[in-house]
Amino acid sequence: MTVAGGLKKAEQNNNQEARVPQPTSAKLGASGSGQAAWWQPAIIMFLKLSVWIAVPIIIALYLGEWLDNKYDSSPWLFLICLGLAFAISIFGLIKSASRELEKFEKNGKN
Repeated sequence: MTVAGGLKKAEQNNNQEARVPQPTSAKLGASGSGQAAWWQPAIIMFLKLSVWIAVPIIIALYLGEWLDNKYDSSPWLFLICLGLAFAISIFGLIKSASRELEKFEKNGKN
């Protein structure tokens, strides 16, 4: 292979790379109209409900352990905190799920 042949080959490769279509700025999975992908509302609802389960329980675990160590009342304050966290989680789940259901029914009628 000559130097000129190598340069010609490199130019062809550069031209081929230049023809590769560039990704658009549209969201992943979204149509060109700017609408959200069909799965995004489900993921958002899943994350909201997961937060309502995880956050109160994690806070209760640390708070209950700390209170039991501070007041030497093991395991009662831990269990009380865990029970309160469970109640908060259930309340939050019901409230969040009912909001999402209302949105779903409202959008379904249109």
